[in-house]
Amino acid sequence: MDAIAADLILTGGKVLTVDDRFSVAQAVAVRDGRILAVGPDAAIERHRGPRTEEIALAGRTMMPGLIDGHAHMDRAGLRQILPSLSGCRSIADVQARISDIGRSMPPGAWIVTMPLGEPPFYRDPELGLAEGRWPTRQELDEAAPHNPVYIKPIWGYWRHTLPLVSVANSRALALAGIGRDTVPPSAGIEIDKDATGNPTGIFREQHFMPLVELSLLRMAPGFTVAERAATLPSAAAAYHAFGTTSVYEGHGVAAEVLQAYRQVHEAGRLTMRSNLVFSPDWRGVEDVDADRLVEGWAHWLSGRGLGDDMLRVGGLITEIGRNPDNAIRAAAPTTGWAGFNYDMGLPRDRAKAVLVACARRGIRVTGIWPDMLALFAEVDRIAPIGGLRWVLGHIAVLTRDQVGLVRDLGLVVTTHTNRYIAKEGHLLKARHGLPDEEAIVPLRALRDAGVPVSLATDNVPISLWHPVAQAVTRMSTAERRPIAEAQALTREEALRAVTNHGALLTMEEDRKGSIEPGKLADFAVLTADPMTVPDAAIAGIEAAITIVGGRVVHRVSEAA
Repeated sequence: MDAIAADLILTGGKVLTVDDRFSVAQAVAVRDGRILAVGPDAAIERHRGPRTEEIALAGRTMMPGLIDGHAHMDRAGLRQILPSLSGCRSIADVQARISDIGRSMPPGAWIVTMPLGEPPFYRDPELGLAEGRWPTRQELDEAAPHNPVYIKPIWGYWRHTLPLVSVANSRALALAGIGRDTVPPSAGIEIDKDATGNPTGIFREQHFMPLVELSLLRMAPGFTVAERAATLPSAAAAYHAFGTTSVYEGHGVAAEVLQAYRQVHEAGRLTMRSNLVFSPDWRGVEDVDADRLVEGWAHWLSGRGLGDDMLRVGGLITEIGRNPDNAIRAAAPTTGWAGFNYDMGLPRDRAKAVLVACARRGIRVTGIWPDMLALFAEVDRIAPIGGLRWVLGHIAVLTRDQVGLVRDLGLVVTTHTNRYIAKEGHLLKARHGLPDEEAIVPLRALRDAGVPVSLATDNVPISLWHPVAQAVTRMSTAERRPIAEAQALTREEALRAVTNHGALLTMEEDRKGSIEPGKLADFAVLTADPMTVPDAAIAGIEAAITIVGGRVVHRVSEAA
């Protein structure tokens, strides 16, 4: 009997299948976007037909496409919308850059730029200028006398230090109605003033989520749905460059982001398998019966949700408590960098009622703050959540008892090791009054308890190889030492955390997460072997070729 001809064969490589045995093969055959066969070169050769394409792996390592458990992928595209100030080393440089931007814009048009500093973290940006200070409104006036100018603040979670700073020129302040008597809408905002009491144009805020641009400067243009849709393919391409083929947006998406995803998908331009969690806007429905409210969502939020293998919406996110600053943010015309609804929090009793209703209707819930674990347990005693794979995200500290509770509730965990190991791991013992560091991102304890752990980037930076390295080495970038070294994963376990466990997170373990016949043909051909490369080199791994559904979505020229 003749073997079925493949559309594509990939031969001559080291194929880490990440199957139950973590078996290694040489070659893979693909047909109709799915894996047809896996094995040695000779076996796969049987599937070569007259129209079969071949990618010679030339000894390179290939593994299943990576799955990012908390990506905020769209932000990688949004950064391309605004003009960059990267490379400016003086206020004169900033003025020259803004002047150049203004030459192509009509008088009166807003000039809104990326933050001052160097991406991706924008650390101490004013110290990067020769003057060691921020430009004032008058200096921005000189650069663009006929246009309102606004230098946006960073999204604070890129850097995890405060304050956030933004700067507006005189025309922008006038349009915003900001003068010497303007009162900030929040105690966390400082309107800087000169010796005469007039605003300098500099705003400082003690918030990780910017508030100035969504309140005082809300008339400055925000990201439109059209801009979000236009840049989403390039955002996916940026993630593909590191081998990522699927994302789970656990922080939820607002309507404007969902609309952008739909437009890109309907146009056939969505190359990233995207699982989106619903971010509710509770305004106006606070008094609606929780059962009735959730019942209306169940048909599209329950189980895996609604959609197909490329775009799916399912489950919802909420948090405990209402925040006055978030109410201000929520009133803005767009969600800005967030992409989720700011006012997603509920009073605890109301949150509990909504979650009980979700549990009864098979809707999974994601929580990213530590206080959600106890609430999940309370809900479980009323309406069991086992088997629903509710998600506890951004884990920072979990005691042994809490790890046991996570296991007993059947939760899936997503991480933020870029923050809680690399950047702030050395601070958490003192911050939480811990006797030692073993409860800090306890990946080994979770793994040994049988809890699925999906590694995530949170978009800072976008490569999942940083979290893989952090899971393996536990290295603090601040102190250059391991944090809770006994909580490290092996390399095999870390690779499962960006493949198998990501598929469990999206409820698609029958479709992806390993290289096995019948599964989706999502592959990452790597620049180095993650099983043998030195520890210090893990974070630098990239994808030479990335394939989604048998289609090449990323290829560097030398991998052609």
